[in-house]
Amino acid sequence: MLYSDNGRFYHIQVAEGEVGRYVILPGDPKRCVKIAQYFDDPVKIADSREFVTYTGTLDGVKVSVTSTGIGGPSASIAMEELVQAGADTFIRVGTCGGMDLDVKGGDIVIATGAIRMEGTSREYAPIEYPAVADYEVVNALVSSAKKLGAPYHTGVVECKDSFYGQHSPETKPVSYELLNKWEAWLRMGCKASEMESAALFIVANSLKVRCGSAFLVVANQERQKRGMDNPLVHDTDLAVRVGIGALRNLIAAEK
Repeated sequence: MLYSDNGRFYHIQVAEGEVGRYVILPGDPKRCVKIAQYFDDPVKIADSREFVTYTGTLDGVKVSVTSTGIGGPSASIAMEELVQAGADTFIRVGTCGGMDLDVKGGDIVIATGAIRMEGTSREYAPIEYPAVADYEVVNALVSSAKKLGAPYHTGVVECKDSFYGQHSPETKPVSYELLNKWEAWLRMGCKASEMESAALFIVANSLKVRCGSAFLVVANQERQKRGMDNPLVHDTDLAVRVGIGALRNLIAAEK
C-alpha cells in the first residue's frame, strides 16, 4: 500500500472505508457530480489530480463514483487504490466511437471484452490473456439497458492509447500498422473504440474483482466515411442511467 502523509491512498486521496464496494468509473472528473446526483446523500470524499470521488447510497447500500482521467495508466491506478480502500465491483461509464456500421451515435455499447491495443495491461498479463468483462456485471448492464428501452449493443471493443492514432492514423509514422489493424478489427465485428476497458478488465482479473463497461456512442466514423446517417451525441445521461440501473440489479441480487 502506498499512503500519503495523511494516511490516504497516494493518488486518489481516499482512505480505507470511505468508498462502497460498488463503484462507477467515469473518465471525466466533471461527470462525477452528475453521477452522484443519482445517489442518496452523496458526499464529496476526495479531489486529487484527475481523481474525484463521491460516496453515497443506492437502495440502502454504500456506493461510490471515482473519475479516472483518460486512458489505461490512470484508470489502473484508480482501480488498484479503490480495491485497497474496499471496493470490489466496478462499472466504467464513458464514451466511445462506433465502429460496426449498426452502431450509431446515441446508442449504448456494453463491452463483453476488449482488444488490448494499449500498453497498461501488458504490465499485468501476457498479451495472449484476453481482456474480458465480468459476466454478472455484463448481465446487469444488459438488463438495465432493456428496462430503460435503450438502444444497445454487446460485443468486443477496441482499446488504444492514442486518440489521434485512431482519428488521423495516416499522419503517423506507423500508419501501416494502425490502418491494417483497424481493418482487422472491423472485419472481426468490433463494436466501438475507447481507451480504458482493456486495462480495467485485466487489472480486475489480476485483483480478483469484477468490472464491466457501458458507453455512450458519440458518433461512428465508419458510417461517416460511407455517407450514412451519423448522429453526433454528447449527452452521457443514458449511459449513466444504464450504469446506475446495473448497480441496482447487482445490489438486489446480492442482498
